[in-house]
Amino acid sequence: MGISINEIKSGLTILVDGIVYMVVEFQHVKPGKGAAFTRTKLRNLKNSLILERTFRGDEKIEEAYVEERKLQFLYSTGEIYNFMDQENFEEIAISKDILGDKIKFLKDNIEVASYSYKDDILNVNLPNFVQYTITHTEPGIKGDTAKSGTKPAQIESGAVVQVPLFINIGDRIKVDTRSGEYVERVQ
Repeated sequence: MGISINEIKSGLTILVDGIVYMVVEFQHVKPGKGAAFTRTKLRNLKNSLILERTFRGDEKIEEAYVEERKLQFLYSTGEIYNFMDQENFEEIAISKDILGDKIKFLKDNIEVASYSYKDDILNVNLPNFVQYTITHTEPGIKGDTAKSGTKPAQIESGAVVQVPLFINIGDRIKVDTRSGEYVERVQ
């Protein structure tokens, strides 16, 4: 049984051509002449691509029941990353393909949110901000601002982040995992 276009809301997960999408934006339109329709922007939950789609009033849309679970990163072996479900303590293996660029910000015991449809994991989201320890960076030279006041630094997960010149090895910093940018130094 499908849902009508009047039930479309932001955050709703639906199936379009067998692919799971989340409604990002919607606009119900009731023209003076003709049938009502709904314009939507949909995000593919597997690859985060945006699709713009218009649904007519007589169309039925199939809702997709996406399960969100909290997972904790344990370890990796080659292309497989192993997580533990926080509710039933079951171990779940997720391939590098699903994680994508997020693997460079994985560190031991970090908690992530996974989204699955019919036991098929679609996506994994890291927390927006995570604290890391600097493992390697060149010392900043006082007065050296030729490089706009930043330098590369390697964090404990192995990723390289641009940080201010005053950051040294052993300092803890907060990083925005969505953009990979330095936010602040933490104590």
